[in-house]
Amino acid sequence: MKTLWVAAMVWAGAAAAGPKEDAAAARADVEGQLGFVPEYMKAVPDVAMPGLWQEMRALEATKDTALPCKVKELIGLAVAAQVPCKGCVYGYSKLAKVSGASDAEVGDAVAIAALTRHWSTFMNGIQLDDAKFRADVGQVVSNVKKAMASGKPPPPPAVLTDAKSAYGEAEQGFGLVPEFIMRFPAASVAGAWRQERDIEMAPTALDGKFKSLLSLAVASQIPCKYCIVADTEFAKLGGATDQEIAEAVAMGSLAREWATLIEGTQVDEATLKRDYDKIAKALSSKSGKSVAKAH
Repeated sequence: MKTLWVAAMVWAGAAAAGPKEDAAAARADVEGQLGFVPEYMKAVPDVAMPGLWQEMRALEATKDTALPCKVKELIGLAVAAQVPCKGCVYGYSKLAKVSGASDAEVGDAVAIAALTRHWSTFMNGIQLDDAKFRADVGQVVSNVKKAMASGKPPPPPAVLTDAKSAYGEAEQGFGLVPEFIMRFPAASVAGAWRQERDIEMAPTALDGKFKSLLSLAVASQIPCKYCIVADTEFAKLGGATDQEIAEAVAMGSLAREWATLIEGTQVDEATLKRDYDKIAKALSSKSGKSVAKAH
């Protein structure tokens, strides 16, 4: 026991050996990459800055990941949009476009974030049975796999006018009508189902796999246990690897951390936007070179 106590004290002492020096080194590295230190990074507490920047460089600020840079920034945007963190939304939109995202892809990311929040609110609010929900998701995935293996083209979108037409199309696509659809108010389920179909299931600017990963990242930090289960399975169905799933969730957590820090340290919004404009300009001017893409 004494040995364990001594080891813990040594570790604690080493961890707190020089937070100011370590933070200064991290900010110096930021300056080396961007040519300046953004004000919001100066506001980060010294004790948090070294690890935060180290994580950021290895996850977000590199091309050496399973997920493309564009998708990582869109995940940041999706998370920031529903926190909400206005300055973060501005910044992630800028960085997503610098990384090659189109206006349509940016719109998809925001729509996916809103849709995830929509279904999370409903499913948590009516307290769906967890085991029944998992069984429904498993059956949907199995049925969709069979439909994909058949090689038959999907049916054309139905005209949705009422609950009956919504239930019919859901059953045609999924092989069953999931409980969360059945329990949605009948008067408005057609519109709710149409959003699900048109935003997440139908072909749009963003690939289906990436839409599921964006939704998973948003769901993970709400958190919504139902959405996490479904989005993980649908991401895998779309071809996502375990590494892509882990990176999406990690990027969601990083975006939430930055939103918390920026909001909590009360960074001036105008200053924040100027910082992001300078970052975007620096990254654009160094396109094609090995430059860390700061948050």
